[in-house]
Amino acid sequence: MEIGISTFLETTPDPATGKVISHAERLRQAVEEIVLADQVGLDVYGVGEHHRADYASSAPAVVLAAAAAMTKRIRLTSAVTVLSSDDPVRVFQDFSTLDGISNGRAEIMAGRGSFIESFPLFGYSLDDYDELFEEKLELLLAIRSSEKVTWSGSRHRPAIHNLGVYPRPVQNPLPVWIASGGNPESAVRAGTLGLPIVFAIIGGMPERFAPLVALYKEAAARAGHDPDKLPIATHSHGFVGETTEQAADLFFPSTQAQMNVIGRERGWPPYTRATFDAARSLRGALYVGDPEYVAEKIILLRKNLGVTRFFLHVNVGTLPHREVMRAIELLGTKVAPIVHKELARIETKE
Repeated sequence: MEIGISTFLETTPDPATGKVISHAERLRQAVEEIVLADQVGLDVYGVGEHHRADYASSAPAVVLAAAAAMTKRIRLTSAVTVLSSDDPVRVFQDFSTLDGISNGRAEIMAGRGSFIESFPLFGYSLDDYDELFEEKLELLLAIRSSEKVTWSGSRHRPAIHNLGVYPRPVQNPLPVWIASGGNPESAVRAGTLGLPIVFAIIGGMPERFAPLVALYKEAAARAGHDPDKLPIATHSHGFVGETTEQAADLFFPSTQAQMNVIGRERGWPPYTRATFDAARSLRGALYVGDPEYVAEKIILLRKNLGVTRFFLHVNVGTLPHREVMRAIELLGTKVAPIVHKELARIETKE
């Protein structure tokens, strides 16, 4: 069971002071967070791709590369790469470069994107949302499998005729995960291709994703892949504090502020403390509490979904950097050991 951090490098107004930190400062903080995550034994750190003022994460591979030379063990991944609006050649080159700098610790998490700002920015139509992802994933996997690539092309991208794509990664193959917000077609696609999957679970009860996990495994088995060997990850919002009350009180204001910004864009109802408290219950999708409580929820997630990797998305809005660093420290030094010890005990009996 791998445990790690994901972030979008939030630069939202501080809910207490109204201050907005610069993109440059948030980027430097991210490197410090990755270094600390490596030091406290966490397994993976992911940076999402966004192209809007309230996030500093338009170039995840660059951020991860800055930390790669300062870390030794932690795996470094996008969370996600919006493949539909990017060029698969460039994506592969960026993460193959990261793989070289990190000596084999890079991963790509490919998704269609729950935010759509990258589509007009790079000249794509949302009418082609699904078609773009399918075509570009096909090309990315072709580049991954062969140094020289021939690809027929489409109306979205010119053909490639027996051209090399460099540098080649240390890992063979370079890991490519499929990210899904709960779309059944995404689960089937990932399973059919034999690719690991990441489910973003940010609302409701995580156990409700069990049918999607089953769908993923069934598709993998039908395509001739061993479903028991395919990693499954989840990504959920959360925060670890000294006590559950402290964690909740620290995490709520910034979460409420940012969820209401996104909610206004998408027509969601206002995000309240009651909504927040319900979500951080044992069966809810918010992993907020002291180390023992967060560990208990991760263990329950493992039992219900069989996940092999868990991402804790610590910043939803802007939190003080020292609090984020402390949460990362607690996740690595307190939560992860509890989870590993308890899972070893449970699964040894089984």
